[in-house]
Amino acid sequence: MAQQVRLDRRAFLKGVAAGGGLLLGMHLPLAGRAAAAAREAPAASTTFAPNAWVRIEPTGAIAFIVARSEMGQGVMTALPMLLAEELDVGLDQITVRFAPAAPEYTNQLTGQQSTGGSTSVPDAWTKLRQAGALARWLLVQAAAERWGVSAETCRAERGRVMHPASGRWLGFGELASAAAALEPPPAVLLKEPNEWTLIGTPAPRLDAPDKVNGRARYGIDTRLTDMVVASIERCPVFGGGLRSFDAARAKAVPGVEAVLAVAAGVAVVAGDTHTAFLGRKALEIDWDLGPNADTSSAGIRAAFERRLGGRGTQVRRDGDPDAAAVRATRTLEAIYETPFQAHACMEPMNCTADVRLDGCDIYVPTQSQSSSQRAGMQITGLARERVRVHTTFLGGGFGRRGKVDFVRDAVELSKRLGRPVQVVWTREDDIRHDFYRPGGLNRLRGGLDDDGLPVLWEHHIAAPALSSSVRPGDIDDEAVQGAADLPYAIPNIAVRYSLANTPVPVGAWRSVGYSQNVWITECFLDELAAAGGQDPVALRRRLLADRPRLLGVLDLAAERAGWGTPCAPGRHRGIACTASFDSFVAEVAEVSVSAGQVRVHRVVCAVDCGFVVNPEIVASQMEGSIVYGLTATLKGAITLEHGRVQQGNFDDFPLLRMSEMPEIAVHIVPSREDPGGVGEPGVPPIAPAVCNAVLAATGKPVRSLPIRL
Repeated sequence: MAQQVRLDRRAFLKGVAAGGGLLLGMHLPLAGRAAAAAREAPAASTTFAPNAWVRIEPTGAIAFIVARSEMGQGVMTALPMLLAEELDVGLDQITVRFAPAAPEYTNQLTGQQSTGGSTSVPDAWTKLRQAGALARWLLVQAAAERWGVSAETCRAERGRVMHPASGRWLGFGELASAAAALEPPPAVLLKEPNEWTLIGTPAPRLDAPDKVNGRARYGIDTRLTDMVVASIERCPVFGGGLRSFDAARAKAVPGVEAVLAVAAGVAVVAGDTHTAFLGRKALEIDWDLGPNADTSSAGIRAAFERRLGGRGTQVRRDGDPDAAAVRATRTLEAIYETPFQAHACMEPMNCTADVRLDGCDIYVPTQSQSSSQRAGMQITGLARERVRVHTTFLGGGFGRRGKVDFVRDAVELSKRLGRPVQVVWTREDDIRHDFYRPGGLNRLRGGLDDDGLPVLWEHHIAAPALSSSVRPGDIDDEAVQGAADLPYAIPNIAVRYSLANTPVPVGAWRSVGYSQNVWITECFLDELAAAGGQDPVALRRRLLADRPRLLGVLDLAAERAGWGTPCAPGRHRGIACTASFDSFVAEVAEVSVSAGQVRVHRVVCAVDCGFVVNPEIVASQMEGSIVYGLTATLKGAITLEHGRVQQGNFDDFPLLRMSEMPEIAVHIVPSREDPGGVGEPGVPPIAPAVCNAVLAATGKPVRSLPIRL
């Protein structure tokens, strides 16, 4: 039976604040520790560190090292739960530290120390449980040797090793030195799922109390002795550069300490952020606008159209699409257009760097410790071990903070000024100098047989590549996600890709290629269903007969949404599903259309993400994904004119408002499969679910975003 998670946020935060035990300040101890043992540990000097993830002091203090960035997705709770489960301690008994940049913290699924691609729990699933189990084995062995009993007669529980037969027990701190001296075994046994006491439970978010009471430290909260703040004016046209500037008026602003040309533009340095911003506004700059000064959204679309006129590179070919096109009883063609999208993180880009002759410290809300460290090494010339990355909380990431342009800003300025420098971007900087979700143009053709069932699917994508190494004729794997792996059993499929780079810088945006392509494929499938007289859910069920997990979430979402039963007057339903990041999600949107405006009233989401570490985190990530996807579906897009991004703040790049938030019900499918991703898979289905509901309401397909009726 599916587990439904519908959160009362006030009760959730109240529970976290009351019992949460774990809060991270940048250099502060975590609050709310419970005693790890009932007796004081004897004096000792050896920290027990059996691996990169666990530290147990002779005092009994237990620290877990989290090597992934916390940007609201819950890794600061989920990853410690894996360790604590096998170590047999409670979350109230531990502190959490963010890991430094170091090879042992490499994410094996991304190849570097980074957070992205919904890989945090999948990467950690086995190795963190093994880390906890190894520590527990050594502690139990140390206790057994001290007592002269068999380790099999001892057990660990809440930070103690006990010998039930004699009633003796020792705290982990008392055993730290002895455990540290033992030779680790070649392998350890992990608990069976029926032995778990933490994994699978709705444990309170450990980072929530400090975020509620203001103790949490984000990158923008960093304060160092002798620190100055810098704001950088950048060329408004991508690819342009600095010709000259006059700093006289900027330097006349009281509190401005320096104005200098830097790689990114012109930096104004002051004692505080406000003064730096004022000084920047006073700058007089002559820009060399470069070759892209005439770039416009219309011109980019025309370039995409030219790419669609070619053959493209074959990505996938099943059956004989050419013959199927001839045999089809009816064919349907469509052009789908996706806009560029900004990330719009709530915390603007920022970084603080302290460069000295003997080292470099970088305080940064980053998704990539490895890339941040490399940037510091390149600019300073220092060895890896002398460039230290201090990860803070992230006020949103969505892929944007995997880039290091803001890190380079701070390191360059600190090196030149010889003191700590914090670089802070404005909201306008953030919107106009992003690495955007790529726009693109898509041509689709589908063919139906006499029964109205799809026998042909052709999809040609013209879009930029996320990787700079992709050349014409190559395939960018991320650009074709959700199209190349179309899950439906259509006998004749052809997918092609045409590289269509533009001057607009692009990057990963929450759910990457799936965010655009699933909207396109799921909407076009509903167009084919309508043309063939098929119910959208019934058609998907037929085409997913050999995809049981995807079929399972489709059926669950449809059932819980009441598919096939009447909606409230004026409302219509749409459905979409996808397999992405090794998870399976289906969503049903219930919408109304009035006076050309679309209102989403309710969303029902079903998710199968394998073993669930914390169901409340899964539910909150599905909710957050739906909000993020709805914003892109209903609200803003990035457009260009004269080489400039036309949007700059939330007045012309609006976000979903509280009053526009639909009711959301999340249903989690019980599973014994290895965990899949959770942070991104909820995004792709929401746009097509809404657009398919609009199709049901109006009879007209939505083929460009955001929705404009």
